[in-house]
Amino acid sequence: MQKILIIHTGGTISMEEAADGRIIETNEHPLTEIEQLKQFSIEEKQLFHLPSPHMTLDHMLVLTQYIEKQMATAKYNGIVITHGTDTLEETAFFVDLTVNASIPIIFTGAMRPSNKIGSDALYNLFCALRVASDPKSAYRGVLVVMNDEIHTAQHVTKTSTSNVATFQSPVFGPVGFVTKLAIHFHQKMDQTTHYPVTTWTKNVVLLKTYAGMSDELLQTISSQHVHGIIVEALGQGNVPPAIVPALQRFISEGITVVIVSRCFKGVVQPVYDYAGGGRALVKDGVIFANYLNGPKARLKLLLLLENNYDHEAIVEAFHD
Repeated sequence: MQKILIIHTGGTISMEEAADGRIIETNEHPLTEIEQLKQFSIEEKQLFHLPSPHMTLDHMLVLTQYIEKQMATAKYNGIVITHGTDTLEETAFFVDLTVNASIPIIFTGAMRPSNKIGSDALYNLFCALRVASDPKSAYRGVLVVMNDEIHTAQHVTKTSTSNVATFQSPVFGPVGFVTKLAIHFHQKMDQTTHYPVTTWTKNVVLLKTYAGMSDELLQTISSQHVHGIIVEALGQGNVPPAIVPALQRFISEGITVVIVSRCFKGVVQPVYDYAGGGRALVKDGVIFANYLNGPKARLKLLLLLENNYDHEAIVEAFHD
């Protein structure tokens, strides 16, 4: 029988709904003694007990190190991580970027607490365990299993505040799905490049553009405390002209500036050649990042900077 390690980190999947409608934390994970899960050979570890908005880079690093330590024992055929949905895509992507795993690593969570009518908690965990137990799930990078669908950590994002079908991969769609009888994969993404990290010395901030944006906020950013800036630009990678001088100043001071789109579909392309247009920004030294949203681009840039990638190497890494 496949032996699966479940690492609990907290989130709605480990919470309950009180009589007055509040969603509250519980002292014990409410899914551990469920009869349906006894068909699996499971070991469990409560690594954290955090609402996912409390998740930090330090927590992600501890999780990564714990996963690597457990994989080194060769005791497990797969790992399932339960996580709150608000930042699940970020933690999953961080693990995808930092852990070179030959066994399946699956993230799952829930949109409804385990004691709520229509809860997806038990079902998502059950499906995640099934995917983690399937040898076909290996060598596919970190996967996210929610609502019968299998997504890559690189492309999945939370699209709804409360719908159980919230996790989607807008550009590529799911890479597989779960049925009563089998696990089905219909596409395989390229393996992610992995970046080792043991500590944090860099700081990367994330800014979202909007119509009429001035440089007031950017003027408060100091090059002494920031090493990189992710800009969620408009459309294919364009920004209001008022912020261009500030971006040029950052680049001249050695701060890496990366452009993604605030749109959740499509890719950024430096095609518009006007003040603030993407082509003009590339001439200034701005880097365009394909297929990543702002939070994920921030994590990747952090890891690239921690590994001392220069400008050309960062450009190449974001075009992978």
